[in-house]
Amino acid sequence: QKGSSPVAPVHIVSDESADKTNLGFIHAFVAAISVIIVSELGDKTFFIAAIMAMRYNRLTVLAGAMLALGLMTCLSVLFGYATTVIPRVYTYYVSTALFAIFGIRMLREGLKMSPDEGQEELEEVQAEIKKKDEELQRTKLLNGPGDVESGPGTTIPQKKWLHFISPIFVQAFTLTFLAEWGDRSQLTTIVLAAREDPYGVAVGGTVGHCLCTGLAVIGGRMIAQKISVRTVTIIGGIVFLAFAFSALFISPDSGF
Repeated sequence: QKGSSPVAPVHIVSDESADKTNLGFIHAFVAAISVIIVSELGDKTFFIAAIMAMRYNRLTVLAGAMLALGLMTCLSVLFGYATTVIPRVYTYYVSTALFAIFGIRMLREGLKMSPDEGQEELEEVQAEIKKKDEELQRTKLLNGPGDVESGPGTTIPQKKWLHFISPIFVQAFTLTFLAEWGDRSQLTTIVLAAREDPYGVAVGGTVGHCLCTGLAVIGGRMIAQKISVRTVTIIGGIVFLAFAFSALFISPDSGF
């Protein structure tokens, strides 16, 4: 009909929307995996996994730590996504300001750190795990030869369940969860989920944690001693500032 404005075909509009969604997911995934790696390498949770893997079954330690980190990542993403009820323009620039603050703090901490900072953290975690081990041994002695898992009043299904959830698994889960709660990586995951695609943040954060924890479990003490916490902290500060700086060139409306 003459005078009518041209209308874009539906399939073109849907393709553009799909491309935008995919780009949003990829951007969130890359951002999450980057900040998790620079936050977790040489962190307390890294040392917990490294030291426990030297004493106990590596697969059990990895499973317990990853369950804690995966759960924490999902909770953090939910907290961040809950803020999407606030107009995006506000959460976008507030999160950008937080990234800048985190970046500056990390740079300051890194520049002030002594070269032995990682060793001090390692020794602190070793002492904490040793204390937990002593508590576990005391519990076993109190329970006697037939411990809780094989007590006379326990049914067969409970035995199987308690055998799967071993004390080492519970210890790895508990220590990791408590160390991660309120940690920088949890806060940055919340901030990222407030401004990026939540699925991309959840997947990227989980993959980042898996890489760091897997490295700790496989490498153990050798990697823990070789990592320079000072260098990782400085690099982390630069990465955080880079994300904050990128907000100057990306519109808040260009997200997912």
